[in-house]
Amino acid sequence: MNSGFRKAVFFILLVGVALGGYQYMIKPANVHLAEARQRVEGKRAKLTEFEEATAKADDLNKQLAQLEEAIHFFESKLPPTSEIHKVLEQVTVVAQRQGLQPKTIRTLMPKDNTGYVEQPLEMKWVGDFNSFYSFLLEIEKLPRIMKLRQLNLRKEGGPDGEVGADFVLSIFFQNEAV
Repeated sequence: MNSGFRKAVFFILLVGVALGGYQYMIKPANVHLAEARQRVEGKRAKLTEFEEATAKADDLNKQLAQLEEAIHFFESKLPPTSEIHKVLEQVTVVAQRQGLQPKTIRTLMPKDNTGYVEQPLEMKWVGDFNSFYSFLLEIEKLPRIMKLRQLNLRKEGGPDGEVGADFVLSIFFQNEAV
């Protein structure tokens, strides 16, 4: 065998080993590496998604805390049902301080709602218009939740500026069943 033929066979063997190594070692390793990269990218996408969900959950927790604080604030403005006489006394004292004379004060049927009770009171007062206006301003400043409905003002036959006021004042209380 001459040296040229030996070199050609050796070259073909080297090329064959390189092709065989590529075909049976490098190509499967590249496929495996590509699959691993896809899995990692999928996991990164999921991780990003989880981070966004966690941020949203934190925002929801903050909003929930704010809502609970608001509920607590409004519940603090609702006295227990047993304190209706105290609230009615406060309203009467404010009216008398403003110079209004009561004609009638009647309790109407309470409206029971989830979490609170609305107790409407039908009231009729007589007095000076400015006194009635001052009464409304002071009622608004009381630390309880109240609603004035069905206000009817009429001129009375007395001195100038004297009015009669018929209205329904709803006072809200905590529902003791809840």
